This record gives sequence, structure tokens and C-alpha cells, in this order.
Amino acid sequence: MITGELSERAARNGGPDAFALVTRERSLMLRFAAGRATQSTEIDDVTVDIAIPFHGHVGRASTNEVDDAALADCAERARLAARAAETAGGEGRFPGFGASDREAAAADAFDAATAELDPEQGGAALVEAFETAAKHGVEAHGIWTVAEQEQGWATAGEGAAERRSDAFMKVICIAPNGRSGYAASSSVAVGDISAPELAESAARKALAAGDQAELPPGEYPVVFESHAVGWLCDLLAGCAFNGLAHAEGRGALDGRLGEQVAASRINLEDVPAHPDTLPRSFDAEGMRKAPLSLIQGGVAQAVAHDLRSAALAGNGAVTTGHALAPGGHASGPYPTNLVLAGGGAADEAELCAPVERGIYVTRLWYANVVRPKETLITAVTRDGTFLIEDGRVTRPLRDLRLTDSVLGILSRTEALSREQRLASDGEFYGRRFAYGVVCPGLRANGVRFTGGAG
Repeated sequence: MITGELSERAARNGGPDAFALVTRERSLMLRFAAGRATQSTEIDDVTVDIAIPFHGHVGRASTNEVDDAALADCAERARLAARAAETAGGEGRFPGFGASDREAAAADAFDAATAELDPEQGGAALVEAFETAAKHGVEAHGIWTVAEQEQGWATAGEGAAERRSDAFMKVICIAPNGRSGYAASSSVAVGDISAPELAESAARKALAAGDQAELPPGEYPVVFESHAVGWLCDLLAGCAFNGLAHAEGRGALDGRLGEQVAASRINLEDVPAHPDTLPRSFDAEGMRKAPLSLIQGGVAQAVAHDLRSAALAGNGAVTTGHALAPGGHASGPYPTNLVLAGGGAADEAELCAPVERGIYVTRLWYANVVRPKETLITAVTRDGTFLIEDGRVTRPLRDLRLTDSVLGILSRTEALSREQRLASDGEFYGRRFAYGVVCPGLRANGVRFTGGAG
């Protein structure tokens, strides 16, 4: 892999204390709307990050050029940034890049067929989606995308490299009356994704029979599909499991580790080698990624750390292998392989069975954190919101705005489905970083809605 040799060369240019991370992205994305292809993009790019510690601070610089002169210039910019940080901030606490275990466990992260980035395969998937949608008299909109990523890191005398692949497809079907349905799938292997099945599922929701119902603001029982549960868990990760926010007293679990924060049926871990996730064996600081229990039996267990946040936290805290950038990302560390354990319900229909009057949510959109300390979020339902009456989904429901605490929803969780799915988002607007949440469907009581989606 070119990233291994290049990261070693970048580290040499940085000097004995430097850390280099090299990421090569090869990706193909096809967008489509109203039953026709609208845009295609192909990327083949390399990014070199060089990080250099200095008196407890770290400076970082990046380049897309890979000759020795460019790497030396990048290293010098990182060195100047580190010295500027020391001048402005005094003595820092960053421990350097040699303080922790870097032995990486093997991760089944690569599929050769996906890495071919075959545009004909993508074109065939779009045709299948269009034909399925046309059969139902609806329009198909969405994305098909595949990628190969090579990543390597190096310091003086050690390093590692890894190849990964990922594939994603989403289909939104829109009926003539404007109602829509959503389905999506993500995997290491493109062969796991079925365009006809996705289009069929999305069309079925868009064409659900019955006059559209409306509900006033209030608290309702809700059945969330795994797509929506994934959004909730991802938002929770930023509020509660970010070790930098926790060390600075901003995190939702500040002072709450060891306490009951969710229903006893909630078991949430970060599991980098889970068979259904998009695995990585090391983080952006070259640290080994291992399973990390975050909530067990509803009790808060831990937060995720990188080298910087662990040093700030003190009290024996160490990196857990969750760095997003060498020396620590400005936003802090992040668990990118969340797995929420399933429960005993056979499917979402069984989750609906006890609900006299409630809401079925396919997915959430325009989701934002309002008050991180409380895990208070706001989001709107979209592309498949339905009324539940007397234990079954009866008719479409006008979209609503959800405003509630994620930990509150998990505290009021009554049941989870047995099957887990990888909920992921293939909207890549910068450097591709594919990740997702492996999660089941979920039923919670008393979920708060504050109005319509408009």
C-alpha cells in the first residue's frame, strides 16, 4: 500500500517526534432524481497530515503533494504551528505520540469487488431502482456510492496501514400526491446492497393508503425504525461520549459515570470489529481500536478518549482509540462503531402491537443538538411517518418536530427489535469518512413533539 511508505517518509521529514497520517480516497458517487441520473463524481486523492508535539502542544499541517520538498514544507508548517500554540498557551498537556498501545487487531474491512469502483455496477443499480419505482408509479431519488480507502500512519520506528471499502445506497420514492418513503443500506461490500429491495421498501411507504392524519403537539408512544435510532445514537455520541467535552465539564455524563442514565434494557458499545459495522483497526493517532462499553444495563460506563482528551481528563485516563485527527480534532474524540444491542421483538410490527395511539417514525432529518448537557435535540420526521392505532400502522401522518432528550428517550424505552441494521449516511461533503450505528428498532413512551415539521 502506498500509504505505508508515504507515511514513513512523511514522518522522517517531520523529525523524531513527528506523527504522520496518510489517507488515500478512491470513490465513486452517482446521484439520481426523478428517475434519472443527475450527477457523477469520481475522486482519487491523497492527504498527508503531519503532527509535531512541542512543550505539551501539538501543531498539525496537511498537504496533497507527496514529494519530499512538499512533505518537508508541511512538517515545517506543523512545527511552526506547535511553537505558536506554546507561545500563546504556555505549557500544555499533550503527552506526545508514543505513550500507548498501538498493536492493531485485524479488521475485516475490505471487499475487492467494491474497490473496483465499477460505474457499470452503479448504473445497473440505478436502472433497477428506476424500474421498480416506475412499476409503482413513483419517482426515485437518491445516491449510490462506493469507495476504497487506504490509510497508513507512522512515527519514528513504527507504523501500520490498512485498506477499507464501503458502499451505500439510499432511495427516496415520491408519489404523485407528494408523499415520500425512504430506504437505505450500507456495508463494506457493495454486493450486500439490493437496489430493487430498497426501491420496493421506499415505494411501499410513499404509497401507503389512507388520508393523511395530523396530531397536535404532545407526548406520544413512538416506534422508531433503525434509521431513526441510528440518528439518536449518533447525536448522543457527540453529547455524552466525547472525552474532550467530558474532561472540560461540558459532557452529558459529567459526574454521571456509574449512574443509571437509561432503561436497563439499553446496552450500547463501540465495537470496531462488529461484523455489521464499517470497521477500522486503528484511529487517526495510530492507536488500537478495541471494544468500549459505554452504557451497560442502562448504567453509564465510559466515554471515548484520544491522546489529548485523556491527558486533560487525568486520573489515569488513557486513549481509547477514538481520535479523529492526529493530536486531537477540535471537536474531540468520537465513537464511530456504535452498536446498540437488540431486544426480543420480532420486528417493528411487534413493537407497534401494544400501542393504542402513537407515531411510527422511519427516519429523522435536520437534527440538531439544542442543549448538549441534557442531550436535548430537535429533529423532524421524514419520508415515512405514520399513525399507529390499536397496535398497527393505519395511515400516513403529517411530519412532526421532535424535541426531546436522547437519554430521556432511552430511559423511556420499552422494547427493542431483535434484528439490528447498520444505519449510516452517505452524504459526504468533505473527506470521506464512512461510519454508522448498528442498531435495532425501538419503542419508547412519552416522546415529546413540539409542532409540525414546517
